[in-house]
Amino acid sequence: MFMFASLIVFLIYFANVASGAFLDQVYFGDVGEMLVLFAATILFVVAILQKEAARDEKDDS
Repeated sequence: MFMFASLIVFLIYFANVASGAFLDQVYFGDVGEMLVLFAATILFVVAILQKEAARDEKDDS
C-alpha cells in the first residue's frame, strides 16, 4: 500500500516537472515540489521498512 502511494506521489511530482519543462506551466512552486518529493521519499522508506520487518518476521519463524 505504501509503495503504491509512493509511486502515485512521485508520478504527481514527475508530471509537475514534465509540464514545467514541456508546457512552461507548473502547478507547484519550489517549496511544493520539495514537499511532494519529500512525501514520496517518506512513503517509500516506510514501505521498505515494512517489507524488511515482514521478511525478518518470516525468517524468525
